[in-house]
Amino acid sequence: MNGLALECRNLSKRYGKFTALDEVNLKLKSGRITGLLGPNGSGKTTLIKLANGLLQPSTGEMTVYGNPIGPQSKALVSYLPDRICLEPVMRVRDTMDFYADFYEDFSRDSASAMLNDLNIDPAKRLKTLSKGNKEKVQLILVMSRKAQLYLLDEPIGGVDPAARDYILNTILANYNKNAAVLISTHLIQDVEQVLDDIIFLKNGKVALEGSADDIRAEKNMSIDSLFREVFKC
Repeated sequence: MNGLALECRNLSKRYGKFTALDEVNLKLKSGRITGLLGPNGSGKTTLIKLANGLLQPSTGEMTVYGNPIGPQSKALVSYLPDRICLEPVMRVRDTMDFYADFYEDFSRDSASAMLNDLNIDPAKRLKTLSKGNKEKVQLILVMSRKAQLYLLDEPIGGVDPAARDYILNTILANYNKNAAVLISTHLIQDVEQVLDDIIFLKNGKVALEGSADDIRAEKNMSIDSLFREVFKC
């Protein structure tokens, strides 16, 4: 599946008088890894929840491979939320059964191989795992789908630097290369190396977007340095 993985047209989301997203227009291309970058409160999670159908826009529209947000688009999307959403009493193998029941594109072999790499026992209950290992299990489930669009909300936000390397390598090694990946984060230095494109969100608006290489060449600085300049207090 090729073309535009995600498109937003004049997309806004308001909570009462607060505007989380304000007339956002952007396009995500398939086969690319895009960083959705911005400080806390810039609208990153709101945008991802809209793309996953967990929120409804106030105005404007959003499509996934040309499909309006709904059952057809959701079948194409693999979503990693910014917090643990799995039931603590479930065993790791139960979570694999859960994903296999819901998603036809879930690969149990891929999930088992990644769990084995991390020495995570499938018989263990989630509540017995460390916070970092719980997050890794959730990431493994998400990346074991052959989806067309991966929406990863702060995948490295709560883990140590060594775990961040593993998570980024897992993303690179396991995503469908014809798909699109959107990584939301404010830890730019850790993810910059894997990004093809970037989107800077500032106060709910797109402040900058484009090819990471082109922007580095034009600004003569790293994406991390540019981020610090754009969002300095």
